[in-house]
This record gives sequence, C-alpha cells and structure tokens, in this order.
Amino acid sequence: MNLIWLQASGCGGCTMSLLCAESPGALEMLEDAGIRLLWHPALSVETGEEARKILEDAAEGRVPLDILCVEGAVARGPGGSGRFQMLSGTGLSMMAWVQRLSARARHVVAVGTCAAYGGVTAAGGNPTDAVGLAYDGAREGGVLDRPVVNIAGCPTHPGWVTETLSMLAGGEVVELDGLGRPRFYADHLVHHGCPKNEFYEYKASARDLSEIGCMMENLGCIGTQAVGDCNIRPWNGEGSCTRGGYPCISCTSPGFEDPSHAFVETPKIAGIPVGLPTDMPKAWFMALASLSKAATPARIGTNARADRVVVPPTLRKK
Repeated sequence: MNLIWLQASGCGGCTMSLLCAESPGALEMLEDAGIRLLWHPALSVETGEEARKILEDAAEGRVPLDILCVEGAVARGPGGSGRFQMLSGTGLSMMAWVQRLSARARHVVAVGTCAAYGGVTAAGGNPTDAVGLAYDGAREGGVLDRPVVNIAGCPTHPGWVTETLSMLAGGEVVELDGLGRPRFYADHLVHHGCPKNEFYEYKASARDLSEIGCMMENLGCIGTQAVGDCNIRPWNGEGSCTRGGYPCISCTSPGFEDPSHAFVETPKIAGIPVGLPTDMPKAWFMALASLSKAATPARIGTNARADRVVVPPTLRKK
C-alpha cells in the first residue's frame, strides 16, 4: 500500500511522537505491514522537483494512493483561498493539495487533534480559519466531504497511529466513535488505569501539582471524561500525563484548546466541579463524594497532600 503524509498547520509533534513508537518502531511497522511511504516532508530524502513529482503523480492517478495522512489543521484563510499556507514550489495551497490527494486516496487519516478538529492551531481568534479535515471543532464541516479516520490526541499516541495503519493495511474495518475516532482507544477513558485511582475513590485531592492525590477536584483533571487508553498502554512503556503528575486536559476532544479556564484549575459551582465523571448524575456524585470523604483512611488523606508516599499501607497479620 502507498502512503503519503502531509504536514499542514501544526507543530509537527505527532510525527515526533510517532518516531517514539516501540516494538516495532514506526518505520519497521510500515515495512512489516507492507506500507510504502511515498513521501513525508520530514522523513523522506526527496525534496524540490522530486517531491513535487511524487505528489503530482499521486494527484493525477499515475501512482496509486492508498492512504493519505494529514498532520496539522488546514488553514482555509484568507477568504477561503487557503493561501495562508502554501506548499513551497508548487504554487498551490496546502488545502488544495489535501483536497486533490484525498480525492485519489482509499483512506484518509487525520493524525492528531489539529488535523481532526482544528486543535491548538484553531485556538483563540483563529485568524487563519484553521479547521480539521472533516470537522470544524465538534461540528462536521472541515475541508473534506468524505469519511476520515480521526486519530485525535495532542500529540497522538504512537500506538494509535501504528495500530490504525496496520488495520487499514490488513483490510480490517476501523470502527469509529461518534467523532470519527478509532474505538480501540476511544472506548476507554484516561481514568482507566490511572495510578491516582485510589485517591479518586476516596476523593482525597491534591491542591498543588507537586502532590500525589487526585487532581480532579482542584487541579482541572478531566480524565474521568476524556477518551483514551493512555494509562492502559502508557507512552514509551511507562508514561502518561497523570502518571507524570499533570492533569488530563482531554486533548483527544474537539475544543480542548479553549477550555475558558486555566488547564490546572477546576471550575466549580457552589464547590461542586462543573465537569463530572462521564455518565454520573450530579446527585449521585455528591452523595458518593460525601461518603468517600467521610471514609477516607488517614493514610490516603495524608499521602494525597504529599509529594511522595509518607504513610505506607498497614501490614496485616495473618
């Protein structure tokens, strides 16, 4: 299968993340899956006229294109021309190239939240009118009118990319959720497997980033609402945001870049967090939180406000 990877308006972080893929590495995975990387702006040796020929041959159908991967949001401005981002030496905008190549591709993959929904590139006033391939934020209506696999994440997990590409190469159907994300990771919550779950169960909360308690109540963590298996398949074998002591900001979701409050603050009304765990009614959460706080063991309450385990578990006599 032939694959072309374009980098639109973004930071290139999803490529950097992909290069951290392990067992197998990214390039080994492509080879094992029978995927031929026709061109990638950062990884391929072809530049200038050679690169232009590769793109033109694919766009004109002279060379089959099986998978088109796009990283970064697509700038539609100014005035819908797309000329805020030109593909150097071609006289065409990146938007035009994405549209031309997608018309020939069997599969189109948005790599990262920017390519999926606009992401950080579309934050603030969005002066470049940046959007995702098939979505403008959470609304349908990007630059393409066709199915797109949205491997959302900022950056996206390398395993999500390699697994998606392997499935496409093997002829498997990649089941998608309501926002076009592969269900093999979108059916999980970041909360699943979080090392802070014992603190969450007792609502033993940290108040500062250096503390090891649950970060939902005070520090903006929305891992109980965010899709992703980040704590089930940790990054590079052992890492994730919450494992590193930073709150989950739901980077796999459209609009995460503009939360209307600081990422490390939990907005509350009458002391109750505005964003409650997925599927949990407010009354149930309030009742559960009250009971949990009342039942919090001294060990957990003390450790939650420390930067390391201060009180170890009690040794039980047989």
